[in-house]
Amino acid sequence: MNLHALRLFYYVAETGSVTKAAARLNISQPAVTSQIKKFEKDLGLPLFNPSGRGISLTSFGTELAKQAGNLFTYEEQMDEFVEDYRQGKKGKLRIAATYLPANFLVPGWAARFKAGHPGIEIEITTMNSQQAFEQLQRHEADVAFYGGGAKEKPEDVEWLELFEDELWFVVAPSHPYADRTVSLPEMMREPFIMREEGSSTRERLVSLCTTYGLKPPEVALQFSGLGEAIRSVIAGYGANFISSLAVHEYVEWKQLSRVHVEGIHLSNHIAVCTRKNESLPAALQQFIDICRQ
Repeated sequence: MNLHALRLFYYVAETGSVTKAAARLNISQPAVTSQIKKFEKDLGLPLFNPSGRGISLTSFGTELAKQAGNLFTYEEQMDEFVEDYRQGKKGKLRIAATYLPANFLVPGWAARFKAGHPGIEIEITTMNSQQAFEQLQRHEADVAFYGGGAKEKPEDVEWLELFEDELWFVVAPSHPYADRTVSLPEMMREPFIMREEGSSTRERLVSLCTTYGLKPPEVALQFSGLGEAIRSVIAGYGANFISSLAVHEYVEWKQLSRVHVEGIHLSNHIAVCTRKNESLPAALQQFIDICRQ
């Protein structure tokens, strides 16, 4: 079916006038009349009843105009749908994030984004860095948020560093080292409460000891969750090496105290990662803009 001719017919039927339809479509009246006559011939069915004045549709013409109205209304909806996606008003964001940004950063960014983009669905999955990068590379995630050492940066990923997050040694306020400056060997003689082997911060601590030729500290308590490890240190036992994002409020509230270790200044890199050489959808770019603020 000739959709251009169908559109001409629909506007004639809707306005009840060839003249009005021609003006609305910005084409000449004879062109409208000629194309509709050809359209009738192609269909093999009459669209208009013979009439001395005005427009009178046949029963087929009436029904075809109704069906055409449904089609062109749906076409308008499709145009709006495409434009909403183009402007970042509709769609879905699939976010892969490592533990640190997933727990302490992405929720706040997502809440601010949703306030201005209610039509965007957001799916956030917490995983380790290898899984996050794999999901991004397999197009199973639209963006990955990473918190850790920069050495894990994949070559095929666009890496935008947002900021650096300091790593702190913390103890309970009653600990002898609370708010003091000590040497690294002194600190490593303390029992530590850490997350499981394989956690990035624990690996950074082991790497630090290797760099300075020290034996890694005793891990006296091991937890799979960061919250449990923090609460154990607050309770008064051991030390922890941890992201400042995770504990800065506890330090402010005097539930934990920092230990300053001579010559040691380590940090996590907080980065947003996308696929290289790929243009970003509007919604994702707007989300990243919020993160950069």
